Amino acid sequence: MKDNYLDEWYQALLSLLVSEDQSFNKSDRTGTGTKSLFGIQFRHNMSDGFPLLTTKKMHFKSIVTELLWFLRGDTNIKYLVDNDCHIWDGDAFKRYVKWVESPENQNNKNEIVKIPMSKEDFIKTIKGDDEIVKKMGKRYCDEFAKQWGELGPIYGKQWRQWQGWMDLDGDRKGSIWYDQIQRLIHQLKTEPDSRRLMVNAWNVAELDQMVLPPCHYGFQVYTRELSLEERHKLALPIWKKKYGPLSDMMVPTNVDNTPYKIPTRAISLMWNQRSSDTFLGLPFNIASYGLLLCLIAKEVNMVPYQLIGNLGDVHLYNNHIDQAKEQISRTSYELPTLKLDFDYTYWDGYVVEWNKIDINNIFVEGYQSHPTIKAPLSN
Repeated sequence: MKDNYLDEWYQALLSLLVSEDQSFNKSDRTGTGTKSLFGIQFRHNMSDGFPLLTTKKMHFKSIVTELLWFLRGDTNIKYLVDNDCHIWDGDAFKRYVKWVESPENQNNKNEIVKIPMSKEDFIKTIKGDDEIVKKMGKRYCDEFAKQWGELGPIYGKQWRQWQGWMDLDGDRKGSIWYDQIQRLIHQLKTEPDSRRLMVNAWNVAELDQMVLPPCHYGFQVYTRELSLEERHKLALPIWKKKYGPLSDMMVPTNVDNTPYKIPTRAISLMWNQRSSDTFLGLPFNIASYGLLLCLIAKEVNMVPYQLIGNLGDVHLYNNHIDQAKEQISRTSYELPTLKLDFDYTYWDGYVVEWNKIDINNIFVEGYQSHPTIKAPLSN
C-alpha cells in the first residue's frame, strides 16, 4: 500500500488552522470570520496516486464537469446544472437577487419583477425543468438561462478567449481573441523547454464584469526529458503484456524504435491562488488541477510528474471548524487511479474539441473514502 501524503499534508494544515493561535483570526468579505494564514505551498508527486482526498468523500464528477466547462470556454451555469454540478449556483443566484432588489426594479409596476423566485426555482428555470417549461414555456427558460446563468468573463473566457487588440490602419484597432489553452498546447509540442508556458485568468480590464474575481488566477507548466531508465519502466508494462515472462529481456535499448509512442518527457503544473477556502474549496482545487495536468499530459504525450500549488490567503471559515476537527480525526486510505477513457478530437485538425469529451469517460478507480462532511458555503 502506498503512503497517502496528500491527506497527511491536508490534515496537518487543518490542524494548524484550528489551533487557538489568536493571530490567525481575520475578518473577511462574507462577514463569517476566518482563521487565516498567508503563503502556503502544496506539492504532490502524481506517481503517488490521483490527488483526491480520502478523509472525506469528494464528488469527482463535479470536479470533472467544472474543469471541462472551463476548457470549453463556457461562462454560463447552464452546462453545469444540466450535469448536476452546483458549484456556481450561489454566485448566479446572488447576481439575480441583487438585480431584482435594485431600486429601479422596485419602482417597476410589474409585481413579478419585484419578487425574486426561490433559489430552487431559479436553478430549475436555468435547467429547463419540465414543470417550469410547462408553466412558462421553453423559450422563456432558454432566455432566462442565457441572461441569468451568465457569470461574466470568468475562467473559461480568459483561458479560451482573452481579448486583445491589434492595429488595423491609422488610429483604428481591432479586437483579437487569444486561446491560451491552445497556445499552451502548441508551445508544449514545439518549445517544451520554454519558460513561458503559462495561462492567466487575472484580466484586470474585466474583473469588474465577473461575478467573482478568479481565486486561482494562473498556472504554469514545466517539462523535462525522461531518462532512458524512466522510459524503459514505461515500456515494460507494454512488453509484459506482449511477451509475458520474457519481457524483462526484450525491452529494446532504444525505446524510440518501438511503435508504442513511449513518452520522452515528464510534465509538471504549478498553479497560483490568491484566496483558498481550505475546507470546501482547496480539496476541489487540488483535484481539479491534478486532472488538468493529466489532460494536458495526455494531449502532448508526456508523463504527469509534480503538482504544485502556491496559496496566498489560506483560510478556514469559523463555521467550518467543527467539520475540520472531524476530518482531522480520520485515517486515510490509499489514493485512487485516474482513468481517461477517450481519444481527443480536433477542430480544423488542430484545436482540441473539449466539448466532445464525455464527462463519464473521465473517472477514478479504487477510490475508497470516509463519508462526506457537509459545511455551509460563504458567498
